[in-house]
Amino acid sequence: MLDLSAPEAILFVVVATAHVAGGTIALMQLVRPRGKWQRFLTAAVTAAVLADAIFLGVRAAQIRAVPLTGLFESLVALALVFGVLYLLLRLVVQQVWFGSVLAWTTLGMVLLAGLVAKPASKPQAVAATPWAVAHASVMILAAAAVVFATANSALYLLTSHRLKQKEILRVLGRMPNMETLGRMNRISLGVGFALLTVGVLTGLGLVSSLGTGVREWLVDGKVLCIMAVWLLLGGILILDRLSLLKEKARAYVTIVAFVLVILAVLGVTVAGVTQHKFSACTGLVAPTEVA
Repeated sequence: MLDLSAPEAILFVVVATAHVAGGTIALMQLVRPRGKWQRFLTAAVTAAVLADAIFLGVRAAQIRAVPLTGLFESLVALALVFGVLYLLLRLVVQQVWFGSVLAWTTLGMVLLAGLVAKPASKPQAVAATPWAVAHASVMILAAAAVVFATANSALYLLTSHRLKQKEILRVLGRMPNMETLGRMNRISLGVGFALLTVGVLTGLGLVSSLGTGVREWLVDGKVLCIMAVWLLLGGILILDRLSLLKEKARAYVTIVAFVLVILAVLGVTVAGVTQHKFSACTGLVAPTEVA
């Protein structure tokens, strides 16, 4: 953990501190709802976003490439995406549970990043190609869309449970209504599927440009997980379009897709059963450890 140079370790501690502050304030606004915590949460998330951006900028300067070449940088980038998402949506969705879940999501990404932190390493030349940059960027956003859909699914299931328990006062004004949560889940899944489609196509384009075999690419553990997510999201959207999938069922299946994403991002990479990375291009080359 925190296998970084001293300057980077200090900067990452600043990043983590900002996110911990946001997560703590998010908890406080649930424990003490009468306090005016939202303004403090907004300030903490803004500080965290700035810290994330500065850290990624420093890492980009070190490797002289887009800082999406490793799992560590990708997780920090995901935290940045969710921080920006919170700042964009806070005026539209003001319920405290929604803001809290997004704050905890960014905190979780940073904590995971701390567990897999590695020093900056020089990426292979492939990392600077247009195919690689497009693939890495799109897959980061696709992962963010799936995680956001999962956050909405979790809130939907929690709201449904509390309403069944007749705990209406714990729902009213504190959570978005179930229709809003269902709509955001559906939109996020559609965006995630579209981005994954582009990500798969750009990945194939990269493999083709490098002259590596598609068959080897398709049997890689990480790629298999991502393809499973792509098929699952496509199935959800088709069944939903045909009105064959209930809201609660869609929420549960979304969580399954999220588990597959986590397996692709962390499980497969940590287990070392993938060659899907920039730093070890030995025949099979496919960019970024999130895609």
